[in-house]
Amino acid sequence: MPLFSAGLNHTTAPIETRERLAFPVGQVLPALASLGEVEGMRERVIVSTCNRTEIYWASDTETAEPVIQWFCDWHRQSPEALRPMLYAYQDARAVQHLLRVAAGLDSMVVGEPQILGQIKDAYREAVDSGHAGGLLSRLFQRVFAAAKRIRTETRIGANPVSVAYASVSLAHQIFADFPEHTALLIGAGQTVELAARHLHEHGLGRMIIANRTLERAREIARPFSAYAITLEEIPAHLAEADIVISSTASNTPVLLCETVAAALHKRRHRPMFMVDIAVPRDIEASTGELEDVYLYSIDDLQGIIQDNMQARREAATQAEAIVDEEASRFMDWLDAADAIHTIRRLRGQGEQSRRQVMERARRRLARGEDPEQVLEYVTWSLTNKLLHRPSRRLRDAGLKRDDHIVEMARWLYGMDDDD
Repeated sequence: MPLFSAGLNHTTAPIETRERLAFPVGQVLPALASLGEVEGMRERVIVSTCNRTEIYWASDTETAEPVIQWFCDWHRQSPEALRPMLYAYQDARAVQHLLRVAAGLDSMVVGEPQILGQIKDAYREAVDSGHAGGLLSRLFQRVFAAAKRIRTETRIGANPVSVAYASVSLAHQIFADFPEHTALLIGAGQTVELAARHLHEHGLGRMIIANRTLERAREIARPFSAYAITLEEIPAHLAEADIVISSTASNTPVLLCETVAAALHKRRHRPMFMVDIAVPRDIEASTGELEDVYLYSIDDLQGIIQDNMQARREAATQAEAIVDEEASRFMDWLDAADAIHTIRRLRGQGEQSRRQVMERARRRLARGEDPEQVLEYVTWSLTNKLLHRPSRRLRDAGLKRDDHIVEMARWLYGMDDDD
């Protein structure tokens, strides 16, 4: 049964298009149900994130066109307009593509781990709703195992490549026992939100969010059970912070050297790790000269990020080799599964013929017919049933001079060329 993947991502379509062609959470199940009505459709999974919208499916057809047409119809877009942005892969290439996506090799930031969780969620939704069955389950389980193997055998995810993640990773190196420490995050932009998420995921004990407006600080603080304050309240809480990460749009420093010095005195000079991501800088530059302060600027982090990007690129080369190996393994299993399915059907046909002949033989014996004649009927009838269709098709192949089929039949039945 052919396997396919099709869709678009951040490399083929701008964000405006990706937004229009995404499947919001409430639309995924209706879309999966509608997709099930496409000709030949057997199993399907829809993966929809901010950077990609993709469909993975198993079908009785040999082309991706029916699904691409469905995709365009669902979003009320013309195929001519979307086709330059769409890609479609079949069988081994479809498997390789899914493996690369799950491993973070096809992401905007190489090696990012979020996409694997998003794929797992999409797969689970398709399984729970009955839209993904045995074949896709086998594929996705293989992909999840391969992604784990890539994370284990390479360092593709070991090096931070975002400013927020690099900040948190540096903090974790200085304060190993994160649950015992407090962080103060100043600002309300995306970088601060990401830093808060990373700190939370690393098990930080306590978090304080400071912003110009208390309402916005509370919005960021709420998912992490953090404490929200205004910028004016920072001096009163700064001594509580072991980690300070600041990223505001202020034109002047929001944290002065004398304020930090006063906080250090209250802390009895316990060390303070500070990251100033803002441009212009939020933390007065002379703060870095204070004893027990470890102050990093955006330029310091960029050097770390560039080094880590190079390390990820090197790890990606190793990961690509694992992708090829795992894709080959899955395709070997799929080919074997197809052969086993054919064998089962062949044996099923043989068993059906045997039972039919046996039933007729019993009826003839019950009527008192000569057992010798009944035995003759059984052997002749079974031979005829098993060989009639192959013989007819071999005769047709001979008339068409299709020597390949004739040679395959000789090989299949173990006949020598001289016989």
